Amino acid sequence: MDRVRDAFAAIPRDGFLPPEERTYAGFDQPLPIGRGQTNSQPRTVADMLHLLEVRPGDEVLDVGSGSGWTTALLAHLTGPEGSVVGVELEPSLVRFGRHNLAATGQPWARIEKARNGVLGWPKKAPYDRILVSAEAEAMPRELVEQLAAPGQMVIPVAGMMMLVERSATGQARLSSHGWYRFVPLRRKA
Repeated sequence: MDRVRDAFAAIPRDGFLPPEERTYAGFDQPLPIGRGQTNSQPRTVADMLHLLEVRPGDEVLDVGSGSGWTTALLAHLTGPEGSVVGVELEPSLVRFGRHNLAATGQPWARIEKARNGVLGWPKKAPYDRILVSAEAEAMPRELVEQLAAPGQMVIPVAGMMMLVERSATGQARLSSHGWYRFVPLRRKA
């Protein structure tokens, strides 16, 4: 059983794209969603979700929620016994993502407007899993600090997909998982 594949089947990408992009939903490429942002390439999203290993009941943070697709996929993976908070800097994408997410009927997930200068959503930390869909120049300490012990975070850093595994004692182990391209991780709108 591949839970990620099941999530993709349950949460089709086309419902998270602008109308003019929906005919391209099946293409394995990033697609524009406005304001210089993209809906990530499906193969990349699947790779990230497989690395993250979301479990039913997990508390999850989705940084750079964009269209809401990854937030909805994560909510499917956690199930109603878990929770997902997506954060997005761009106000128009927050509205777009919230609208798209609401259509999935998963009230245990929500999208919040990120605060300028703040990465993540620290007031609800710690999180069992953190997914970051924007590329950091260096590993952001403040996101690692929002990770539960034990917990896992998947984040692109300087072009490399990184898995951060935090042990029960709080020690963080990093591993790299290939080269990827993402929009930059920003702290300010």
